[in-house]
Amino acid sequence: MRHFARIVALLAIVCALAAAARAQTVDSLDPALRARVDRIATQVLEQTGVPSASIAILQHGKLVYAHAYGRARVYNGKVMPQPATADMRYAIGSISKQFTAAALLMLQEEGKLSLDDPVSKYVPGLTRGEEVTIRQLLSHTSGYQDYWPEDYVMTPMLAPASTEHILDGWARKPLDFDPGTKWQYSNTNYVIAGVIVEKVAGEPLFDFIDKRIFRPLGMKSVWNSDVTKLESPDATAYYRHALGMPRVAPKEGAGWMFAAGELAMTAHDLALWDESLIAQSLLKPESYKQMFTEVKLKDGKGTGYGLGVSVHTVDGHQIIEHSGEVSGFVADNEVIPDAGVAIAVLTNLDASSGAGQIVRAEVPLLMPGALKPEEQQALDIFLDLQKGRIDRSLLAPNLNDYFTAEALSDFRLSLGRLGEPMTFRETSTSLRGGMTFHAFSITYPNRQLRLTTYTYPDGKLEQYLIAPVE
Repeated sequence: MRHFARIVALLAIVCALAAAARAQTVDSLDPALRARVDRIATQVLEQTGVPSASIAILQHGKLVYAHAYGRARVYNGKVMPQPATADMRYAIGSISKQFTAAALLMLQEEGKLSLDDPVSKYVPGLTRGEEVTIRQLLSHTSGYQDYWPEDYVMTPMLAPASTEHILDGWARKPLDFDPGTKWQYSNTNYVIAGVIVEKVAGEPLFDFIDKRIFRPLGMKSVWNSDVTKLESPDATAYYRHALGMPRVAPKEGAGWMFAAGELAMTAHDLALWDESLIAQSLLKPESYKQMFTEVKLKDGKGTGYGLGVSVHTVDGHQIIEHSGEVSGFVADNEVIPDAGVAIAVLTNLDASSGAGQIVRAEVPLLMPGALKPEEQQALDIFLDLQKGRIDRSLLAPNLNDYFTAEALSDFRLSLGRLGEPMTFRETSTSLRGGMTFHAFSITYPNRQLRLTTYTYPDGKLEQYLIAPVE
């Protein structure tokens, strides 16, 4: 009976783990769009050599897709490969900074501090601490020098470090510039910010944000990777020398990442945070306004940065974005609040561009009215030409003569093997010769093409030319 009970207990554990894994897999994305999303992610991994990517997508403010691609663990002669799955955790690096910023905004809402307080009020002995404010820490306008600008782990960082060690080495030396006069990214700022959270809240930073952010949002996978290294079944961290094979990345010593980059989680759970940013469900509206507003320098120049997030505007939409990198991992997270769109991409190869490429290629697909009529027509023609055909009813006489059997064959042979483009966007338009000129950028992972067209007022095309961008 004890043996039977043990089997039942093990089965219950297995079922619970399987249920947890299934909870990370979401798929209510339009099938045609899902196919394009999958193709882009797979293509980027192939071209960049990044072993795997885990993505999560929001539309209309809700999580609609969570999926993983590639291999979370690659074969190295000893260890067998393992496919990536949506329930695996990846380190998110500096995306962690927005959680530190949110913690300080929460404490400000409770009247326990002000972002305009000098840092000396909470952390004495820092260089010009009576002049530097918490807001300047969070916006990277303080002048404190970055302790980790490199894209690899230096030998001293393999040993554990205390926050005091980091503060002594980088926050008690002369500033790189006067507070508020320049913008310069610095992890040191967020170590100081994390210390302030702990002093004011009276508990460890991770415990505070776990209680106030992760648990309320149902972010059950979050892990403090500064304290404990991710292990299988989570994604394995990799690096490589030049174009060499991926090698298991060294782990930073405990204490180095702290409030600047300590978190690991699934893309699914990062997307739950994105849902809260769009819904503004955790903080007061004024706090979100401060977080998402570009901080200006003393001379009035913009920084492109809010509090823990990059902020900019594209086609009238505000973009809230941040990337992150720690040893063996690169992540990117982009949120477009007014469109209800977000995408989180986590990868397991440091100093790599795969996460950013996937985000940049897939965000335009997710936006309402993703393609303008001119773009859609030009893309439809492009896809037809890849098959060696064209709708001649769209062509003015000169362009109809241009598309000979030879031309169609060349278009098919040279473009057909490329497949569907990652992005297809208009880059400029102007008037000339009684026609409208359009230029388009056509992007693939390893190449970019330029398309130029001329269109008569009646809609007929006089030109459709494609050339590589060198």
